[in-house]
Order: sequence, then C-alpha cells, then structure tokens
Amino acid sequence: MVEGLMNLLSVCWKKPVVKGDSSQTTAAAAVSVNGYNGEGGDFERDGLLWYRDIGKYSGGEYSMAVVQANQVLEDQSQIESGSFGTFVGVYDGHGGPDVARYVCDNLFRNFHVASAEDDGVVTPETIKRAFLQTENGFTARVSQLFNARPSIATVGSCCLVGVIYQQTLFIANLGDSRAVLGKKVGNTGGMAAIQLSSEHNANLEEVRHELKNLHPHDSSIVALKYGVWRVKGIIQVSRSIGDVYMKHSEYNNDQIAQKFRLPEATDMPILSATPSILTHDIHPNDSFLIFASDGLWEHLSNDEAVEIVHNNPRAGIAKRLVKAALQEAAKKREMRYSDLKKIDKRVRRHFHDDITVIVLFLNYDQICKGGTGGPSVSLRSALEH
Repeated sequence: MVEGLMNLLSVCWKKPVVKGDSSQTTAAAAVSVNGYNGEGGDFERDGLLWYRDIGKYSGGEYSMAVVQANQVLEDQSQIESGSFGTFVGVYDGHGGPDVARYVCDNLFRNFHVASAEDDGVVTPETIKRAFLQTENGFTARVSQLFNARPSIATVGSCCLVGVIYQQTLFIANLGDSRAVLGKKVGNTGGMAAIQLSSEHNANLEEVRHELKNLHPHDSSIVALKYGVWRVKGIIQVSRSIGDVYMKHSEYNNDQIAQKFRLPEATDMPILSATPSILTHDIHPNDSFLIFASDGLWEHLSNDEAVEIVHNNPRAGIAKRLVKAALQEAAKKREMRYSDLKKIDKRVRRHFHDDITVIVLFLNYDQICKGGTGGPSVSLRSALEH
C-alpha cells in the first residue's frame, strides 16, 4: 500500500523539464578543504543524504550532514576555520534556494571584512554589520532583477551563525534554526542540553507579542492559518534575510504572486534582518555544539539530540542525527524508514523538510591556544547543477 502511494505521489508531482528551469537543479555536495575545491569532494552520498563523517577544524573535530526534501535543496551551510577562529553557518531557505545560496556566498566574506575593520576583533556589532551588509547586498540584487524576475522578492532564508573567537562563542540567529550546547554535568557522566539561540517563529507567544508591540496599529500582523501562526498570515518567521516584499513596500505589488501580496501598503518593514546574538564564554565542560536547520528540530528535541551525540561515536554523528529525525518522520506517517528513503525529492517534502546538521566538538585546550596547529578548513554543503 505504501509503495502504491509513493508511486501515485511521484506521478502527480512529475513535470516536464524546461530549459533554464532552476527547479530541475540537482543538489550535490561541494567542498573546499585546505585549498581543495571539487564537486563531491570529501562528502559521501546515500540517496538524498550527503555527509562528511568526521573532520578536524582549528578548535577540535566536526561532523556534517544534509538531506534533501525539496525539488531544489533550499538549505545551505558552511564551516570556515583558521587562525582567526571558527565560523559556522546554517541557512534554511524558504520559497526557493536563492537567498540561502547568496548568504552562503557572501555572509562569511562580509564578516571577514567587518572584523578586519575592527582590527580583527569580533564583537556582536561586528556580526550585526556582516548580517546588514548581506541583507543590503541581496536587496540590491532584488532591485536589479525584480522587473525580469519578480519572484526574487518573495524568497528568503533563516540564518544561524556561530563564531568562536579566542575563548568566546557568539551565536547569531534569524528565524528558527537552532544551536544547542552539550555541556558535561560535573563528574556525573551526564550531559545537559542548553539552547543558545533565540528563535523567531510566530508560533512562539513571545514572538507574537514582539510583533504586536512593533506594529500596534496592525490588527492582522499575526494570523492563525491552517492551525499555524503566521506573520500577516503568510510566513512563520519574523526575522530573515530576503523576503524583500515584506520589508520594502515598492515590491509589494501586482508583479508578485497573489499568495504573497499584502492587501495594504506598509510604512515600516514587517520583518527584520537584525539577528539576536548571545555571547558565551567557552568552559572546559562545554563538550559539543549542534547547529541544525528547523527540519531537524521538527522531529527531535534538544535533549534527544544531545543524548544521541553523547552516547555514540563522533564519526558519522551528524548523519546519525539526520537519520534519527527521518525515522521519527517516517514513524509519524506510520511507514518504515526504508520506504521513506525511496520517496523522491519534492514528494519527500510532504514527509520532512531539508535538514542540515553540523556538530562541532570543542577541544578546550586547543581553543585556548587560539587554534594554533589545527587545520584551516573552508567547507560548504551545496548544490549546483
């Protein structure tokens, strides 16, 4: 019965290939490590799952995995690590891959420039400037392309960044991706799960209050639609890069699709591109960090994810987290994981979202030495073709 349903869904979602149609792009993994850059690099593949089981960065070891559900992979992510410290980014696109790709191409570069302006010192303001520069850059791109491609104004991306600078960890977030710290509990052998990122999803009561306070004269700033709270009844997150039609009223016109159009003109941006930023002094008991897009947290709690990392070998741990989430997604649909794996991209989106996971294991002694002696890494899970 399950096989019949999958076949039916596959037929329903098939469409002809149109030359130049970006929805026919096939995701692949691109990696650049120690100067090497090539398709598939050191990533391995299992169907729609790409993973790098284990690698070294300047502050310890990492594991990385991404699984595709959309017709075009909308998640992007990267690790940049060297003498400056370590930069991790998880970018969960919505409405298409354009913004997540743009952020992956530009945010770290903007961060590097911003920190250089501050004599190499990293502060919350450094990170905010990098986010603002990235937002402004994409808005300029929308201005250039809008008349030819108005849909560019309706795509966006959540944006989660972690920066390790000296012995300080900065977590910056827009949207509902999440960073969770695994922290040793004394000498008990236990591990506490500590969420470090603030989320900006309208399903959270505090986010709805924030929106209402910012827009006191707009009674429809949040609306319950199909059992889910949404900003203006359209989008779940209140902060993002992109989604330009909700920030600049000139793009809210009849050139964009009807489902995105706001019925009234706005005199101020509805969404924000200013990240919430947490600063954390790294402690010897800080064991590891899990950075993941919302696709993981739909199916696993913070405690469950930390327990999986704590109780299993480091090698392949990001892949193990992704598979645990997929097994939960299959269980919710009363099907086997092996059957879920057979479902093609796009149709797969009815069962789960794209999922990106990066696990950083923290070597406190190495971090205290400034990462000296550790390898330089420039790695991204990506797309193309």
